[in-house]
Amino acid sequence: MPTKPVTPSPAAQLRDALANAGKPVPVSEPDDRHSYADLQALIKAIYLKYSYDFRDYAGASQKRRVLKALEHLGYPTIPALQAAVVKDAELFMRLLQFLTIPVSDMFRDPSFFLALREQVVPVLRTYPSLKIWIAGCSTGEEVYSLAILLKEEGLLDRSMIYATDINPTSLAKARQGIFSTASIQGHTANYQAAGGKQAFSDHYTAAYDGAIFEKSLRNNVTFADHSLATDSVFSETQLILCRNVLIYFNRKLQNRALGLFHESLSHRGFLGLGSKESIDFSAHAAHFEALDQPERIFRKVEASAR
Repeated sequence: MPTKPVTPSPAAQLRDALANAGKPVPVSEPDDRHSYADLQALIKAIYLKYSYDFRDYAGASQKRRVLKALEHLGYPTIPALQAAVVKDAELFMRLLQFLTIPVSDMFRDPSFFLALREQVVPVLRTYPSLKIWIAGCSTGEEVYSLAILLKEEGLLDRSMIYATDINPTSLAKARQGIFSTASIQGHTANYQAAGGKQAFSDHYTAAYDGAIFEKSLRNNVTFADHSLATDSVFSETQLILCRNVLIYFNRKLQNRALGLFHESLSHRGFLGLGSKESIDFSAHAAHFEALDQPERIFRKVEASAR
């Protein structure tokens, strides 16, 4: 027959408590190997060494990306990664792939491109020539999406597209215009939902495991390094797309980027943001009005016009 556990008397409990006074209590220690202070030190070291400025990127998402980099690059802590990165430029370029999230889809959020085609293109037709800025172009999916749309609407030949990013590896891939055949099915469905007017396959040639998009789609595209955190405006534009980029910035950097877009856009120019992005609470909210709020398409206005 099992015996019941004996509960120590109150006097015994008091005696044990006095005997153990001052001794450390065995508790589960928090994993503080990856503090925000270490993250900030890494970001500052990157800025000082390589002039890439991530200091005003949103901390939580930035930390997730750095922790993922630690796992893939094989470093136990952020300080260990920092010590190696400042000595090894090649390692920094590998880390940059995690910091900048080079992931996208063609015709991502098809309803946005459909709204662009139906509501913005008719106005763009009134311009004799067009300058368009795609900020944060990553590996080029959005560049080719827009180029295809403009070509089908008869505007590509009189358009100059500036496609900018801070990641040179992503820019090199974007220049090639080659995407995996595994992704084409999803891109095709997006293209059709976005109001595509031809067969999507008319715009590329399949070869081996890749789809090579027509050279004519990038003839009027200039791929260039540009940082929304440190660089200035380089041209007057009629349309700017910066989609799913601002969500990774803190409020200060969001305001800086929106200020650049306001300065770059011509009178009544258009700005397209990502589905989770807004200008409502920014320092430049008075400089834009919603053309299509659900699709995050805005037009520039002067503050006095509101």
